[in-house]
Amino acid sequence: MNKETTQIVKELFASPQKIVIVGHKNPDGDAIGSCLGLSFFLESMGHSTTVIMPNDFPDFLKWLPGVDDIIIHERETNKSTAQIKDADIIFTLDFNSLDRIGEMQSVLEESTSKFVMIDHHQQPADYAVATYSNVKMSSTSEMVFHFMDAMGQSEKLSKEIAINLYTGIMTDTGSFRFSSTSPTTHRVAAKLIEAGAESAVINQNIYDTNSPERMKLLGVALNNLVILPELHTAYITMTQKELDDHNFKKGDTEGFVNYALSVKGIVFAAIFIENKQESIVKISFRSKDDFSVNDFARNHYSGGGHINAAGGKSSQSLNKTISEFISILPRYKNELTHAS
Repeated sequence: MNKETTQIVKELFASPQKIVIVGHKNPDGDAIGSCLGLSFFLESMGHSTTVIMPNDFPDFLKWLPGVDDIIIHERETNKSTAQIKDADIIFTLDFNSLDRIGEMQSVLEESTSKFVMIDHHQQPADYAVATYSNVKMSSTSEMVFHFMDAMGQSEKLSKEIAINLYTGIMTDTGSFRFSSTSPTTHRVAAKLIEAGAESAVINQNIYDTNSPERMKLLGVALNNLVILPELHTAYITMTQKELDDHNFKKGDTEGFVNYALSVKGIVFAAIFIENKQESIVKISFRSKDDFSVNDFARNHYSGGGHINAAGGKSSQSLNKTISEFISILPRYKNELTHAS
Protein backbone atom coordinates (compact mmCIF):
# COMPACT_ATOMS: atom_id res chain seq x y z
CA MET A 1 0.00 0.00 0.00
CA ASN A 2 1.51 3.33 -1.00
CA LYS A 3 2.27 6.15 1.45
CA GLU A 4 -0.54 8.40 0.22
CA THR A 5 -3.22 5.75 0.72
CA THR A 6 -1.74 4.79 4.07
CA GLN A 7 -1.83 8.40 5.25
CA ILE A 8 -5.45 8.86 4.16
CA VAL A 9 -6.52 5.77 6.11
CA LYS A 10 -4.54 6.77 9.19
CA GLU A 11 -6.32 10.14 9.16
CA LEU A 12 -9.67 8.36 8.91
CA PHE A 13 -8.67 6.33 11.96
CA ALA A 14 -7.72 9.38 14.05
CA SER A 15 -10.66 8.66 16.36
CA PRO A 16 -12.90 5.63 16.94
CA GLN A 17 -15.15 5.05 13.93
CA LYS A 18 -18.32 3.12 13.12
CA ILE A 19 -17.20 0.89 10.28
CA VAL A 20 -19.15 -1.38 7.94
CA ILE A 21 -17.22 -4.04 6.00
CA VAL A 22 -18.86 -5.40 2.84
CA GLY A 23 -18.00 -8.40 0.68
CA HIS A 24 -19.31 -9.26 -2.79
CA LYS A 25 -22.42 -11.18 -3.80
CA ASN A 26 -22.08 -14.97 -3.52
CA PRO A 27 -19.12 -14.56 -1.14
CA ASP A 28 -16.30 -17.07 -1.29
CA GLY A 29 -13.53 -17.94 1.14
CA ASP A 30 -11.48 -14.86 0.33
CA ALA A 31 -14.43 -12.48 0.73
CA ILE A 32 -15.47 -13.99 4.07
CA GLY A 33 -11.93 -14.45 5.37
CA SER A 34 -10.71 -10.98 4.46
CA CYS A 35 -13.81 -9.24 5.84
CA LEU A 36 -13.75 -11.12 9.15
CA GLY A 37 -9.98 -10.76 9.48
CA LEU A 38 -10.22 -7.01 8.91
CA SER A 39 -13.12 -6.78 11.35
CA PHE A 40 -11.13 -8.38 14.18
CA PHE A 41 -8.19 -6.11 13.39
CA LEU A 42 -10.22 -2.89 13.39
CA GLU A 43 -11.99 -3.90 16.60
CA SER A 44 -8.56 -4.33 18.22
CA MET A 45 -7.80 -0.73 17.24
CA GLY A 46 -10.88 0.52 19.09
CA HIS A 47 -13.31 0.86 16.19
CA SER A 48 -16.83 -0.57 16.02
CA THR A 49 -17.35 -2.90 13.05
CA THR A 50 -20.18 -4.69 11.27
CA VAL A 51 -19.62 -7.24 8.50
CA ILE A 52 -22.36 -7.42 5.84
CA MET A 53 -22.68 -9.85 2.93
CA PRO A 54 -25.23 -9.35 0.14
CA ASN A 55 -26.43 -12.97 0.38
CA ASP A 56 -25.65 -16.26 2.05
CA PHE A 57 -22.44 -18.26 1.64
CA PRO A 58 -21.43 -21.95 1.66
CA ASP A 59 -21.72 -24.04 4.81
CA PHE A 60 -18.03 -25.02 4.64
CA LEU A 61 -17.17 -21.43 5.66
CA LYS A 62 -19.58 -21.19 8.58
CA TRP A 63 -17.10 -22.40 11.21
CA LEU A 64 -14.83 -19.36 10.88
CA PRO A 65 -14.30 -17.10 13.92
CA GLY A 66 -16.78 -14.22 13.88
CA VAL A 67 -19.04 -15.74 11.24
CA ASP A 68 -22.13 -15.73 13.46
CA ASP A 69 -22.08 -11.93 13.59
CA ILE A 70 -22.26 -11.45 9.81
CA ILE A 71 -25.44 -9.72 8.61
CA ILE A 72 -26.92 -11.19 5.42
CA HIS A 73 -28.50 -8.27 3.54
CA GLU A 74 -31.14 -10.26 1.65
CA ARG A 75 -32.39 -11.78 4.94
CA GLU A 76 -32.03 -8.72 7.19
CA THR A 77 -32.42 -5.85 4.74
CA ASN A 78 -33.65 -3.25 7.23
CA LYS A 79 -30.91 -4.02 9.75
CA SER A 80 -28.25 -4.01 7.04
CA THR A 81 -29.48 -0.73 5.54
CA ALA A 82 -29.57 0.94 8.94
CA GLN A 83 -25.98 -0.10 9.68
CA ILE A 84 -24.81 1.27 6.32
CA LYS A 85 -26.61 4.58 6.84
CA ASP A 86 -25.07 4.93 10.29
CA ALA A 87 -21.50 4.11 9.23
CA ASP A 88 -18.64 6.61 9.25
CA ILE A 89 -16.52 4.44 6.98
CA ILE A 90 -17.42 1.60 4.61
CA PHE A 91 -14.74 -0.88 3.58
CA THR A 92 -15.44 -2.84 0.38
CA LEU A 93 -13.36 -6.00 0.14
CA ASP A 94 -12.68 -8.46 -2.69
CA PHE A 95 -14.63 -6.49 -5.29
CA ASN A 96 -13.97 -3.19 -7.03
CA SER A 97 -17.27 -2.14 -8.58
CA LEU A 98 -20.57 -1.59 -6.78
CA ASP A 99 -22.43 -3.66 -9.36
CA ARG A 100 -20.87 -6.76 -7.74
CA ILE A 101 -23.14 -6.58 -4.69
CA GLY A 102 -26.59 -7.13 -6.16
CA GLU A 103 -29.48 -5.49 -4.32
CA MET A 104 -27.08 -3.69 -1.96
CA GLN A 105 -25.81 -1.50 -4.80
CA SER A 106 -28.39 1.26 -4.45
CA VAL A 107 -27.99 1.34 -0.65
CA LEU A 108 -24.23 1.88 -0.93
CA GLU A 109 -24.56 4.37 -3.77
CA GLU A 110 -26.84 6.48 -1.57
CA SER A 111 -24.44 6.36 1.37
CA THR A 112 -22.58 9.50 2.42
CA SER A 113 -19.93 7.47 4.26
CA LYS A 114 -16.27 7.50 3.25
CA PHE A 115 -15.33 4.39 1.27
CA VAL A 116 -12.10 2.41 1.45
CA MET A 117 -11.45 -0.33 -1.11
CA ILE A 118 -9.14 -3.32 -0.65
CA ASP A 119 -9.16 -5.58 -3.71
CA HIS A 120 -7.01 -7.54 -6.15
CA HIS A 121 -9.23 -7.64 -9.26
CA GLN A 122 -8.55 -5.75 -12.47
CA GLN A 123 -9.93 -2.34 -13.48
CA PRO A 124 -11.12 -0.89 -10.15
CA ALA A 125 -13.89 1.71 -10.18
CA ASP A 126 -13.31 5.14 -8.69
CA TYR A 127 -15.67 5.41 -5.71
CA ALA A 128 -13.36 5.26 -2.69
CA VAL A 129 -11.42 7.98 -0.87
CA ALA A 130 -8.67 5.39 -0.37
CA THR A 131 -8.07 2.54 -2.81
CA TYR A 132 -5.63 -0.27 -2.10
CA SER A 133 -5.63 -2.26 -5.34
CA ASN A 134 -3.03 -4.77 -6.47
CA VAL A 135 -3.89 -7.28 -9.19
CA LYS A 136 -0.68 -9.23 -8.55
CA MET A 137 -1.73 -10.17 -5.04
CA SER A 138 -2.87 -13.73 -4.43
CA SER A 139 -5.96 -12.67 -2.54
CA THR A 140 -7.66 -9.85 -0.71
CA SER A 141 -6.88 -11.70 2.52
CA GLU A 142 -3.15 -11.37 1.83
CA MET A 143 -3.75 -7.67 1.20
CA VAL A 144 -5.44 -7.29 4.59
CA PHE A 145 -2.27 -8.68 6.18
CA HIS A 146 -0.19 -6.06 4.35
CA PHE A 147 -2.78 -3.41 5.27
CA MET A 148 -2.22 -4.21 8.95
CA ASP A 149 1.52 -3.90 8.43
CA ALA A 150 1.13 -0.56 6.62
CA MET A 151 -0.89 0.72 9.58
CA GLY A 152 2.06 -0.19 11.82
CA GLN A 153 -0.13 -2.64 13.70
CA SER A 154 1.23 -6.06 12.73
CA GLU A 155 1.60 -6.94 16.41
CA LYS A 156 -2.21 -7.09 16.60
CA LEU A 157 -2.25 -10.28 14.52
CA SER A 158 -4.41 -12.60 16.63
CA LYS A 159 -5.37 -16.23 16.20
CA GLU A 160 -8.85 -15.19 14.97
CA ILE A 161 -7.38 -12.87 12.35
CA ALA A 162 -4.82 -15.49 11.30
CA ILE A 163 -7.43 -18.24 10.79
CA ASN A 164 -9.62 -16.02 8.65
CA LEU A 165 -6.81 -14.63 6.51
CA TYR A 166 -5.19 -18.03 6.02
CA THR A 167 -8.55 -19.44 4.89
CA GLY A 168 -8.97 -16.63 2.38
CA ILE A 169 -5.48 -17.05 0.98
CA MET A 170 -5.70 -20.84 0.82
CA THR A 171 -9.05 -20.90 -0.99
CA ASP A 172 -8.21 -18.13 -3.47
CA THR A 173 -4.90 -19.73 -4.44
CA GLY A 174 -6.32 -23.23 -4.82
CA SER A 175 -4.25 -24.38 -1.85
CA PHE A 176 -1.26 -22.37 -3.11
CA ARG A 177 -1.38 -23.94 -6.60
CA PHE A 178 -2.31 -20.93 -8.73
CA SER A 179 0.20 -18.66 -10.45
CA SER A 180 -0.77 -15.72 -8.23
CA THR A 181 0.95 -17.49 -5.32
CA SER A 182 4.22 -15.61 -4.75
CA PRO A 183 7.13 -16.12 -2.37
CA THR A 184 5.60 -13.34 -0.29
CA THR A 185 2.32 -15.27 -0.15
CA HIS A 186 4.14 -18.20 1.43
CA ARG A 187 5.91 -15.92 3.90
CA VAL A 188 2.58 -14.38 4.91
CA ALA A 189 1.05 -17.85 5.28
CA ALA A 190 3.93 -18.86 7.54
CA LYS A 191 3.34 -15.86 9.79
CA LEU A 192 -0.36 -16.70 9.96
CA ILE A 193 0.45 -20.26 10.99
CA GLU A 194 2.81 -18.92 13.65
CA ALA A 195 -0.07 -16.74 14.92
CA GLY A 196 -2.36 -19.73 15.35
CA ALA A 197 -3.80 -20.70 11.96
CA GLU A 198 -3.62 -24.51 11.94
CA SER A 199 -3.28 -25.36 8.26
CA ALA A 200 -4.29 -29.01 8.60
CA VAL A 201 -7.44 -28.14 10.55
CA ILE A 202 -8.40 -25.39 8.11
CA ASN A 203 -7.89 -27.70 5.12
CA GLN A 204 -10.05 -30.33 6.77
CA ASN A 205 -12.82 -27.85 7.59
CA ILE A 206 -12.87 -26.52 4.03
CA TYR A 207 -12.28 -29.57 1.88
CA ASP A 208 -13.32 -32.64 3.90
CA THR A 209 -16.99 -31.72 4.26
CA ASN A 210 -18.41 -33.23 1.07
CA SER A 211 -21.94 -34.57 1.32
CA PRO A 212 -22.88 -37.71 -0.65
CA GLU A 213 -25.11 -35.49 -2.81
CA ARG A 214 -22.21 -33.18 -3.71
CA MET A 215 -19.98 -36.10 -4.68
CA LYS A 216 -22.72 -37.50 -6.90
CA LEU A 217 -23.25 -34.04 -8.38
CA LEU A 218 -19.56 -33.94 -9.24
CA GLY A 219 -20.06 -37.21 -11.08
CA VAL A 220 -22.85 -35.61 -13.11
CA ALA A 221 -20.64 -32.61 -13.87
CA LEU A 222 -17.79 -34.79 -15.10
CA ASN A 223 -20.22 -36.81 -17.21
CA ASN A 224 -21.32 -33.52 -18.80
CA LEU A 225 -17.74 -32.49 -19.59
CA VAL A 226 -17.22 -31.50 -23.24
CA ILE A 227 -13.72 -31.22 -24.69
CA LEU A 228 -12.90 -29.17 -27.79
CA PRO A 229 -9.30 -30.25 -28.43
CA GLU A 230 -8.76 -28.09 -31.52
CA LEU A 231 -9.56 -25.01 -29.42
CA HIS A 232 -7.82 -26.25 -26.25
CA THR A 233 -11.11 -25.66 -24.43
CA ALA A 234 -13.28 -27.74 -22.12
CA TYR A 235 -16.61 -26.90 -20.53
CA ILE A 236 -19.15 -28.34 -18.12
CA THR A 237 -22.90 -27.75 -18.04
CA MET A 238 -25.24 -28.10 -15.06
CA THR A 239 -29.01 -27.86 -15.48
CA GLN A 240 -31.35 -26.71 -12.73
CA LYS A 241 -32.90 -30.20 -12.67
CA GLU A 242 -29.50 -31.80 -12.13
CA LEU A 243 -28.88 -29.45 -9.22
CA ASP A 244 -32.32 -30.03 -7.73
CA ASP A 245 -32.03 -33.81 -8.07
CA HIS A 246 -28.91 -33.68 -5.88
CA ASN A 247 -30.26 -31.31 -3.20
CA PHE A 248 -27.93 -28.53 -4.34
CA LYS A 249 -26.66 -26.15 -1.68
CA LYS A 250 -24.68 -22.94 -2.19
CA GLY A 251 -21.03 -23.83 -2.76
CA ASP A 252 -21.64 -27.39 -3.99
CA THR A 253 -20.22 -26.64 -7.45
CA GLU A 254 -17.19 -24.79 -6.05
CA GLY A 255 -14.06 -25.99 -7.85
CA PHE A 256 -15.84 -28.11 -10.46
CA VAL A 257 -14.50 -25.95 -13.30
CA ASN A 258 -10.94 -26.82 -12.25
CA TYR A 259 -11.51 -30.44 -13.28
CA ALA A 260 -12.14 -29.24 -16.83
CA LEU A 261 -8.97 -27.15 -16.75
CA SER A 262 -6.94 -30.12 -15.48
CA VAL A 263 -7.46 -32.08 -18.72
CA LYS A 264 -4.22 -32.47 -20.66
CA GLY A 265 -3.88 -29.85 -23.41
CA ILE A 266 -6.67 -27.61 -22.11
CA VAL A 267 -5.95 -23.89 -21.75
CA PHE A 268 -9.47 -22.53 -21.28
CA ALA A 269 -12.24 -24.02 -19.14
CA ALA A 270 -15.77 -22.97 -18.25
CA ILE A 271 -18.75 -24.18 -16.27
CA PHE A 272 -22.29 -23.08 -17.11
CA ILE A 273 -24.80 -23.41 -14.28
CA GLU A 274 -28.50 -22.85 -14.87
CA ASN A 275 -30.21 -20.70 -12.25
CA LYS A 276 -33.96 -20.65 -12.81
CA GLN A 277 -34.62 -18.47 -9.76
CA GLU A 278 -32.56 -15.59 -11.15
CA SER A 279 -33.36 -16.43 -14.80
CA ILE A 280 -29.68 -16.52 -15.69
CA VAL A 281 -26.88 -18.92 -16.47
CA LYS A 282 -23.98 -18.38 -14.07
CA ILE A 283 -20.57 -18.90 -15.63
CA SER A 284 -17.11 -19.47 -14.19
CA PHE A 285 -14.01 -19.29 -16.38
CA ARG A 286 -10.50 -20.58 -15.72
CA SER A 287 -7.37 -20.50 -17.89
CA LYS A 288 -3.67 -21.22 -17.99
CA ASP A 289 -0.71 -19.08 -18.99
CA ASP A 290 -1.54 -15.67 -20.50
CA PHE A 291 -5.02 -16.33 -21.90
CA SER A 292 -7.13 -13.69 -20.15
CA VAL A 293 -10.52 -14.94 -19.02
CA ASN A 294 -10.99 -11.52 -17.43
CA ASP A 295 -11.06 -9.97 -20.91
CA PHE A 296 -13.21 -12.81 -22.26
CA ALA A 297 -15.78 -12.42 -19.45
CA ARG A 298 -15.88 -8.62 -19.79
CA ASN A 299 -16.20 -8.74 -23.57
CA HIS A 300 -18.98 -11.32 -23.76
CA TYR A 301 -20.63 -12.09 -20.42
CA SER A 302 -20.92 -8.90 -18.34
CA GLY A 303 -18.29 -10.22 -15.98
CA GLY A 304 -14.64 -10.02 -15.09
CA GLY A 305 -12.09 -11.00 -12.49
CA HIS A 306 -8.47 -12.05 -12.92
CA ILE A 307 -6.38 -13.09 -15.92
CA ASN A 308 -6.80 -16.79 -15.08
CA ALA A 309 -10.05 -16.78 -13.07
CA ALA A 310 -13.21 -14.84 -13.84
CA GLY A 311 -16.97 -15.07 -13.85
CA GLY A 312 -19.92 -13.88 -15.87
CA LYS A 313 -23.57 -14.51 -16.62
CA SER A 314 -25.99 -14.97 -19.50
CA SER A 315 -29.69 -14.11 -19.64
CA GLN A 316 -30.25 -16.59 -22.46
CA SER A 317 -31.26 -20.23 -21.99
CA LEU A 318 -28.55 -22.75 -21.15
CA ASN A 319 -28.62 -24.23 -24.66
CA LYS A 320 -28.42 -20.81 -26.33
CA THR A 321 -25.65 -19.76 -23.98
CA ILE A 322 -23.60 -22.82 -24.94
CA SER A 323 -24.26 -22.30 -28.64
CA GLU A 324 -23.14 -18.70 -28.38
CA PHE A 325 -20.02 -19.69 -26.42
CA ILE A 326 -19.04 -22.23 -29.07
CA SER A 327 -19.60 -19.67 -31.83
CA ILE A 328 -17.33 -17.14 -30.08
CA LEU A 329 -14.41 -19.49 -29.45
CA PRO A 330 -12.95 -19.57 -33.02
CA ARG A 331 -12.16 -15.84 -32.67
CA TYR A 332 -9.69 -16.81 -29.96
CA LYS A 333 -8.16 -19.82 -31.67
CA ASN A 334 -4.77 -18.18 -32.23
CA GLU A 335 -4.54 -17.01 -28.61
CA LEU A 336 -5.57 -20.41 -27.28
CA THR A 337 -3.14 -22.24 -29.55
CA HIS A 338 -0.31 -19.88 -28.63
CA ALA A 339 -1.01 -20.32 -24.92
CA SER A 340 -1.13 -24.12 -25.08
